[in-house]
Amino acid sequence: MSPIDPAAAPSSIDPALIERLARSILDDPRISHVGSTHLPDRGAVGELVEVIRELVFPGFFGRRDLTSESLDAHIRDLLIRAVRHLENQVRAVLRYERELSPRGHDPSLDDPECAKRASDVARELVNLIPDLRAMLSLDVQAAYDGDPAARHVDEAIFCYPGVDAIFTHRVAHALHRMSVPLLPRIIQEMAHSRTGIDIHPGAQIGKSFFIDHGGGVVIGETTRIGDQVRIYQGVTLGAKSFTRDGTGRLQRTATQRHPTIGNRVTIYAGAVILGGDTVIGDDCVISGSVFVTDSVPPGHIVRQKTPELVLRSNRDALGGPGNKGGG
Repeated sequence: MSPIDPAAAPSSIDPALIERLARSILDDPRISHVGSTHLPDRGAVGELVEVIRELVFPGFFGRRDLTSESLDAHIRDLLIRAVRHLENQVRAVLRYERELSPRGHDPSLDDPECAKRASDVARELVNLIPDLRAMLSLDVQAAYDGDPAARHVDEAIFCYPGVDAIFTHRVAHALHRMSVPLLPRIIQEMAHSRTGIDIHPGAQIGKSFFIDHGGGVVIGETTRIGDQVRIYQGVTLGAKSFTRDGTGRLQRTATQRHPTIGNRVTIYAGAVILGGDTVIGDDCVISGSVFVTDSVPPGHIVRQKTPELVLRSNRDALGGPGNKGGG
């Protein structure tokens, strides 16, 4: 954003308002970050994700005129861009984390250590891209196989929020496993905003994973999901409760808080499965809208009793023949 010319600015801005706002910013550091540039750039993070998307799905996104002759040069260009973005953003979050440490702000935080670690992470991640492509190819096939409305796997890549969400998760999870702070969460929450699917970067998800429709799906940090699992909209894989200290504050521990889902499990819309000690065995089917807090042995179906339906004519429900309807 270009700076505003003071001469062109409205003369009605009250200097006292400027002073009050500046004071509120300086007095409450929880929602401001003044005096430091050690933060990631959301715009650059978004560009990083799109560069990796082009590497994973070449020809679908970005450049459309690829040939076998131009492919190597295109890959080289994308990898250079990916490494540059990764080095810059990982370095920023590492410096930011150090700034939050008891040492506080210190010019020595600009030492080469963060740059070296950022360079190592960047190269490790780009070297994982062939493996990510192999995993995502299976995810795309699972989306096509699991949705009779899909005409082709291309449709799943172009259109399906579940494919977007699992692509982003696999990138964020790789960074999470490298112990990169903050950046995986930013990447994942950007996907959450796009898709309505909330997967914590720490969740462990196996091969051939498919989220159909997707809106409202929540998968918690310590969730473990096996291979060939299918999930529908509105599913929650969450925690039963949270441990608190003597003051009532949440204890942020690394304990298993979320469920484990076996292989070849299908979880239908609106199901809620809670608890770190809850294990859904292989080949189970969890019906829609059920609430599960206990483990389920392999090969079982979990469903609620069929509710009693009450049928009334529209005339009775709307108050009889004299009803004139509403606005």
